[in-house]
Amino acid sequence: MKIGYVRVSKQEQNEALQIDALKAAGCEKWFVDKMTGSKAERKGLDEALAYVRPGDTFVVWKLDRAGRSLTHLIELLKGLQGRNIEFVSITEQIDTTTPGGKLIFPLMGALAEFERDLIRERAKAGLAAARARGRVGGRPRKLKTNGKVALARQMFADQSHSIPEICAALGISRATLYRYVKEVESPT
Repeated sequence: MKIGYVRVSKQEQNEALQIDALKAAGCEKWFVDKMTGSKAERKGLDEALAYVRPGDTFVVWKLDRAGRSLTHLIELLKGLQGRNIEFVSITEQIDTTTPGGKLIFPLMGALAEFERDLIRERAKAGLAAARARGRVGGRPRKLKTNGKVALARQMFADQSHSIPEICAALGISRATLYRYVKEVESPT
């Protein structure tokens, strides 16, 4: 049995093109999502994946309709393959029921792994370059000058001001105040 999956963005609001293509491909049933592809939770996709059985064929109009990213698409295809479910993308003419389609599947996996490695490598290089320029990651400190930090510590040590008063005067949270006070107590 051929099971189809349709996803349209909320802006498009027209799934007729995809449904017509799925009907022409021989799909007997299809599931629809009307949302952007970047959303992790897609009810229609989840329902379609729960519905398909071993020996069925999962059909999409275009690859980008099924996966949020190449990595997500590869995971989806591996999951289908593990359950003995074939995959067809009408537009790209990828059909894992044919020898050519079976050849393309591992190549897509290799490309996805290559893409992940490149992203990881670029991120490491970018962080190293930022550190070399003196930039550190994380959120900027709330009290930017040493004078304000010293004032916070002095007000805390004085004990004539309540914690909420100190926090309000400096525009910081309780946790931030205690973090600055703790930095003095524990030498690093």
